[in-house]
Order: sequence, then C-alpha cells, then structure tokens
Amino acid sequence: MTGTTATDVMARCDELDRHSAHPRYLERVYLSKEHAAANLLAERWMTEAGMRTWQDAAGNQYGRLEGREPGLPALLLGSHLDTVPDAGSYDGMLGVVIAIATAARLRDKVAKFPFALEVVGFSDEEGTRFGTALLGSRAAAGTWEEDWWDLRDRDGVTLYKAFQNFGLDPRRVADAKRTPHELVGYLEAHIEQGPFLEAAGKPLGYVTTIAGARRFMLSVVGEARHAGGTPYPRRKDALVGASEAIVAIETLAKVTDCIATVGRLEVQPGAINVIPGRVDFSLDLRAETDAERDAMWDEIRIEIQTICARRRLQFYVNEAHSATAMPCAPRLQDAVIAGIESTGDQHPMGMWSRAGHDGMAIGKACDIAMLFIRCLDGISHHPDESVTAADVGTALDAFESTVLSFAAAYV
Repeated sequence: MTGTTATDVMARCDELDRHSAHPRYLERVYLSKEHAAANLLAERWMTEAGMRTWQDAAGNQYGRLEGREPGLPALLLGSHLDTVPDAGSYDGMLGVVIAIATAARLRDKVAKFPFALEVVGFSDEEGTRFGTALLGSRAAAGTWEEDWWDLRDRDGVTLYKAFQNFGLDPRRVADAKRTPHELVGYLEAHIEQGPFLEAAGKPLGYVTTIAGARRFMLSVVGEARHAGGTPYPRRKDALVGASEAIVAIETLAKVTDCIATVGRLEVQPGAINVIPGRVDFSLDLRAETDAERDAMWDEIRIEIQTICARRRLQFYVNEAHSATAMPCAPRLQDAVIAGIESTGDQHPMGMWSRAGHDGMAIGKACDIAMLFIRCLDGISHHPDESVTAADVGTALDAFESTVLSFAAAYV
C-alpha cells in the first residue's frame, strides 16, 4: 500500500492536539473556536487529498471524491473531532485522519468506483458542552430534536446562541440531513476503548453491533433524622439502602454480558450527624442487544424495589436516555473482515462495542460497520490513551482494503 503513512497519521493527530481550550490538557467542544480550528485542519487535509470540501449546517466537516460519474451516492468514512475533558489523542480523531488518509490513497481509483467516496469529521459525538451526545451525527441522520435549542453550557450559553456565534443558522440545521439515497454506507475506524484486542494479541477487530444503552436517575427516599437520637429499628436510612442497591446492581450484571455502572451519587441532606433522607444515583446500562439490556433492567428494578420495601424506603425512577443497539450491516461487515484478512490475520476477531459511536446515529440513514484498533491497556477518555504506529499502519492498510473490497462487491 502506498501514499499517506502511519507516521503522517500520527503527526496529524498530534497537530489536532494543539487545538485545545486548555493549556494543560486536551478539551475541544462543539461550536468552539477549537472546533473551528479542527475543521479547518481537516478541510486542508481533505483538499490535499483532492477532495471537494464543505462544512454542513450543523458544523460537520466533509470532503468528497466523485465516483465514475458525478452525483452518485457516497460511501461515507469518518469519526468525530470533538473530545471529552482531559482527553486522549486518538478517540475519534484517529478515525477521521485514517479516513482522510484512505481517501488520499484511493484518489486515483475512486473515479472507477460505482459510488462516490466522502469523509466526515463529525462535530459533537461526546456531548461534552451541552450534555447531549451525537449532535453532529444526529443532525446528519435527520433526527435533530427542536427542544435541544434550549440546552445550555456551563456558562449559560444556549445551543441556539452557540450556533449563531459559530456562524451557523439554527433555522437551517435540517439542511445537514443525509438521506438514504445519498449514502451507500458508513465505515468508521476507531480505537477499541477496551482491552480485548490487546488480550488476544491482535491489532485489529471488527464490530458486530454498537451497544444499546439506557441511562437512569434513581432515587431512594427514607427519612432524615438525628444520627444520635434515632435507634436502628426506627431508622429509614436512604444511603444504606442505596448502597445495598448499588452492590446488587454490580452483582446482577457481573453474571451476564451486560454492563451496569453507577457513576454519580448525591446524598441529602449530607450532614455528618444526620441520617441520610434521600440518595439520587445514576445508572448506565449497556448490552449487545436491547433485549438483554431491558431484561437486565427488569432484574435490577425488581431487586431494588425488594431492598427498599424491606428497609421501608421509597424508590423512584427517571429514565434520562435510551438508545437502541445498532447492528453492523453484513455486507459492510464482510468488507471490514476482508480488509483485516488482507493484513495477514486470517481469523479476525469480532466484538460488540461497549462504547457509543456516531454510527449509532448515522445508522438511521444508512448501513454501518466499524474497524477497531488496539489501544494500550484499553485506556480511553484519558491522556494515557495510546496506540502504536505499527497498529495504525496495519489499520490504514486494512481500511483501504475494506473500501476496495466493498467497491468490488457493490451492486
């Protein structure tokens, strides 16, 4: 394989790192000046690859190479350019840079393809600024929700105002929508964000499905009373009940393939000498299929209700988020497998993605598939996020072969 190398890809990831809102760590959020700078960088690299470029009505950055005739539907390659706070250098960005490098390598071949080739740098996969993830790819999928305009960042700036400050017209966000007749599929290369490839000694793997997730805010309510004056038989300690519930959540999930995480806990009134009267805690629930995830929630809910009834506590549930699992399309998945096989691995490893990705959103508009790349110790969303140049080179070769395999089989 010739053209853009792994060294070039790694250098471009380093260059993107310079565009951060903080001097000591990486943070690049939606509709910020750092977002604009990242888009300009991606646009420059796309132009150098011979692509026609544009920024869409939601701030996503695109490039396009025409197929054997102008105006054909496109195979879309990409990932996201935004980050979490105190981020690593490769989550999302590596996928965008690999996509651009793949387009550069295929520049002279695309003119014979039965489809066009496009690259996208999605603008807001993480949801760091406004608390709602996948805004860029959901705009592209045509699933934008009007009530998002009132979302505010930590400085009180609404999403509507941030659009205007960025130079976008909120009234035209629907123009970002991609329709099924415009796209033949979406392919994304992404670090695994888990330890399974490393444990198997493999640089690459293919994704079978992206996890379906549900997020809840759960409340256990008891009675706040004097810590010294209230004997144990009279206590309705919400924290003890919530603690038992949290242990039960882990116990139930560990014997299944589901993942259940409590990441936030708030105790009221929060005084040293007062029995806790209320505890609010989060639950993030993921599984390979929606059926497995929902069955796990039913078990968890029943167990917490039982705990609360025994302790004379009340239990309340507020579901804050629900996303259906997104299976990868067989014909695109087959192309990814063929791409991995072309690098010498004759037994590619398949896995479901425990993390969410833009494919969950854009999958509403077209078929999707994903290539996973090994990362050190599975670390992600952290500055220690790390990949090797050798693995990136293998991924670049595999991704190029994936596109060629799909083109050869495309009808």
